Amino acid sequence: QVQLVESGGGLVQAGGSLRLSCAASGRTFRTYAMGWFRQAPGKEREFVAAISWSGSRTYYADSVKGRFTISRDNGKNTVYLQMNSLKPEDTAVYYCAAGAVAGRDVSYDYWGQGTQVTVSS
Repeated sequence: QVQLVESGGGLVQAGGSLRLSCAASGRTFRTYAMGWFRQAPGKEREFVAAISWSGSRTYYADSVKGRFTISRDNGKNTVYLQMNSLKPEDTAVYYCAAGAVAGRDVSYDYWGQGTQVTVSS
């Protein structure tokens, strides 16, 4: 069982930056691949980024590639999403998730409650 708690969301102007954190409980964090997803009002949840358990492989949605960076610190049981050059269309609730395999079209077993990111124009 893994419990995930996101933090770091907020209101930022277009072009600004935010860093999201996702703290995980449990000693098995380092064995899980981690992902970030987002859901904007009236839209389906979409994949943003993922990272393998070791951190050696990362995956990004085309819409965020070059602007967002996913990373993890297994010693701190935490995964991060650094978001730069934010755009109004990045506004959404951001969720982190844990699963067996990192990737875009894979299943994730555990989900956090989400953190709101709002980008003003």
